[in-house]
Amino acid sequence: MNRRPGFLVYGLLAAFVIGSALPLYWSFVIGSQTKERADDFPPPIVPGGHFLENARQVLDTVDFWQALLNSLLVSTACAVSVVFFSTLAGYSFAKLRFRGSDALMGFVVMTMAVPTQLAIVPLFILMRDYNLLDTLTAVALPSLVTAFGVFFMRQFLTDAVPDELIEAARMDGCTMLRTFWTVAVPAARPAMAILFLFTFMQVWTDYMWPLVALQKTETLQIALDRLALTGQGQTTDYALVLAGTGMATIPLLLLFVLAGRQLVAGIMQGAVKG
Repeated sequence: MNRRPGFLVYGLLAAFVIGSALPLYWSFVIGSQTKERADDFPPPIVPGGHFLENARQVLDTVDFWQALLNSLLVSTACAVSVVFFSTLAGYSFAKLRFRGSDALMGFVVMTMAVPTQLAIVPLFILMRDYNLLDTLTAVALPSLVTAFGVFFMRQFLTDAVPDELIEAARMDGCTMLRTFWTVAVPAARPAMAILFLFTFMQVWTDYMWPLVALQKTETLQIALDRLALTGQGQTTDYALVLAGTGMATIPLLLLFVLAGRQLVAGIMQGAVKG
């Protein structure tokens, strides 16, 4: 029986890759053009030779490096917090028996159905009352814990950590926290790495909440928004904006390149151990 993928599978994979890479390629194409060429119709489909020139203009227009550092701090803090608390809560839901755990887990999952936009006004009022507006703390606080992270780690730890291993650790005199640290955390490392990467990417690319919470403090979202307002007259210099967008995407690409092999190796290791 031939189990090799057929033409349809390869065609769908190729379409998925092209569709995923097209926005990034299009940003580079427009970001490497002049303002006049970027506004042409039909638009250019091959890169121009002005990307470095546009990049220098981006650095002269906004404080890009400070915005990059602020976004890096917020994204890293949120990713570390989500991984820690989600692993702890996921282990509790997966392996600890307490009254109401199923109902509480169901409530956590239900919160994922609430649109994020509905929380913008309450979050703004809350941050204003605590005098946190226009600070990086206001940007980071709503993303320190996520329902998806708790659900993701709970599903992974349910099968990754055998109950017999937990019972053996307790018979050896381990406390609950030591059992979590020595038994659950090593088994959860592959899922923790994936959750860290996804959370970092989600916070890095979230443009809505930083634009609401910040005014003077710059992150990449604020810097790119200011680039859109630097065009002469009523027009936006899309070549400049997309050059800045391409520069803001480079750290994410580097993270995927550096973490790709470790993620795959961790997933395979966890699968073999399971």
